[in-house]
Amino acid sequence: MIDGWMFFCVLFGFMTLALSVKLYLMKKSLREIKEALSERLDNDTNTLLGCSVRDRDVRALADSLNVSLRRLRRQRHIYQQGNLELKEAVTNISHDLRTPLTAISGYLQLLEQEEKSQEAVRYLDIIGNRMEALKQLTEELFRYTIVTCATGDEEEEPVVLNHMLEESLSAYYAVIKGAGITPQVHMTEQKVERRLNRNALSRIFGNVISNAVKYSDGDLDISLSQEGEICFSNHAGHLDQVKTAQLFDRFYTVENARSSTGLGLSIARILTEQMGGRISADYEEGILKIKICFK
Repeated sequence: MIDGWMFFCVLFGFMTLALSVKLYLMKKSLREIKEALSERLDNDTNTLLGCSVRDRDVRALADSLNVSLRRLRRQRHIYQQGNLELKEAVTNISHDLRTPLTAISGYLQLLEQEEKSQEAVRYLDIIGNRMEALKQLTEELFRYTIVTCATGDEEEEPVVLNHMLEESLSAYYAVIKGAGITPQVHMTEQKVERRLNRNALSRIFGNVISNAVKYSDGDLDISLSQEGEICFSNHAGHLDQVKTAQLFDRFYTVENARSSTGLGLSIARILTEQMGGRISADYEEGILKIKICFK
């Protein structure tokens, strides 16, 4: 009886040890598959998932994931090829539009030198304004396509948000003053440094400032906190919460901003999110606040 009990205990211990080893190897293999899957998803590589154990179910899981990886790789290549073709098409269209627009602009300048009636002067002024709007829309559409087709591999470097914000304000100061706005700037004295793409950040600030000039009732308050949050706020009596929620939509323009293409804030949002930041717009008590924050 005792020998039988001892045999059972030894057998049970052996089985427990064997199951523990198998469970350990399966968990190790699943961790390897998880890490390898994350690497394959982050990098465009043809390497498939491997499996260090002979367990049938684990190998079946790896094979199933490899099938999905092959499908995802094909779709990614199709998407990337489509992006390149779209970028090339918009570039060609933009070039094709610029040529006749330049010619029209030249003929308008010649017409301005000719004698004409007051009514003709008014018509030419309307044509000139519409032509400038078309040129602006063509340029913004080209930039929007470039931004949306970006690969995410744009070079990043340490930048000081304080300095970049000051440079953007200096670049747009004449436009701001031309709109009758005296900006109020409040920035922390502490240097706020982030690793970002300098050109993209400059574009974001420029687009948001341009938006403020279009929609402001005559004021603009800009602040930068120690946490790196940039806030642009201004009174905008013609806005409401519904319109504010649409400001980042493509081609959306408020009624009194007919010269706008509706792409500025959309481009700002795409660039901000590409660099891991967030941008939002709030409207409360007649004040529009656009906040940007980078981790």
